[in-house]
Amino acid sequence: MKYFAGRRFIPSYVLCYIAFAVVTPYLSILMQDLGYSPFWVGILLGIFEGSAIAGPFIFGYWADKTGNFRPAIIVTCILPALAAIPLVRWIHPVVSAVLLSVLAFGFRSTASLLDAITTVQIGKSGDYGKIRAWGSVSFIIFSLFLQWIPLLKPNSAENIAFWIVLTSLAVIIPVLFLQRDSLTSIGQNIEKNDNDGKEIPLLSIYFFGGFAIIFLCRFAMSSVYTFFPLYLTGTLHWNAVGLMFALSSVSEVPFMFLSVALLRRFGAFPLLALSAGGIVVRLLLWALFPYKAVIIAAQLLHSLCFGIYHPAAVQFISSVFPAEKRGIGMPVYLALGSGLPALIGNMTGGVIVQNLGYRPLFAIYAGTAAAALLIFFVMRSRHLDGV
Repeated sequence: MKYFAGRRFIPSYVLCYIAFAVVTPYLSILMQDLGYSPFWVGILLGIFEGSAIAGPFIFGYWADKTGNFRPAIIVTCILPALAAIPLVRWIHPVVSAVLLSVLAFGFRSTASLLDAITTVQIGKSGDYGKIRAWGSVSFIIFSLFLQWIPLLKPNSAENIAFWIVLTSLAVIIPVLFLQRDSLTSIGQNIEKNDNDGKEIPLLSIYFFGGFAIIFLCRFAMSSVYTFFPLYLTGTLHWNAVGLMFALSSVSEVPFMFLSVALLRRFGAFPLLALSAGGIVVRLLLWALFPYKAVIIAAQLLHSLCFGIYHPAAVQFISSVFPAEKRGIGMPVYLALGSGLPALIGNMTGGVIVQNLGYRPLFAIYAGTAAAALLIFFVMRSRHLDGV
């Protein structure tokens, strides 16, 4: 029954992740097309990710305070549309930083708000992964569409900006048609015992250990989201960014559908560790074997790097934040587990690429994911992993 309660959010996830299919693979290419070096791409996209920390907190607080997520979601969709065109017209590092901040402020908040209200409405026993998988499906389809579209191909800054505007505004449409009780954080759809009476204290080894693993995994994955597209087009001279991201998303969909069963069987912590292992292998393959066949095979490991990682991370958040605070809980996850590590990872990565190249970057960032694995095994040995 909980899946059917959450099914009403599927159109919103579909359109939200169509926007992701533009921004995630192509934002670094947009910045490079504006004339920025890999060093500056890393700095500016680090600012982008850093700005994304504040947005979900502010919009999440607004949604929790009013009990209505609709106005907040609509505003988050408008902001990227307002920033995209000026971004490609006014080219200066300071101006670009400000406009990227506005874009991130909205773009990163939309998914956070959707995840927050969805997990509230379906409760802990709901199948979040099955609902979120529809976002992956739309990401795949639109990535392939952009790869092969004959007109307005995302190979120039202007075209990428056009698609950002169009897809961001499109997310508003299904939100307008959702009933009010679907977008309220307080109501009869919230499970009273969302944590089954086992609420985990925030200031605990479990909390800090979990966020450390999430932080290190996301730090390592910044090399995938920001620098892998530049590596493909600039070093390998292979115009297959959309195809590679579509392939990685295809691999994650089955695990999204199976995520509830896997979480019930193994728990969030072991699955986060499995994801960290997948990141290590993926990045080492890229670092050691710069061949197209190996790159394609490594992309399939996105099934572990995100297909298992994201539902496990969301489940971890649900275990430490009660339903009435989920609008803030998801931003905490995005800030500590996504925005901050991506900020540091992008800025550090730009320096590494500028001085050493892309393959050393992949090898170094594989080491950070290995550190996440080490944290898990230390916690497991001391029975601090909650399993």
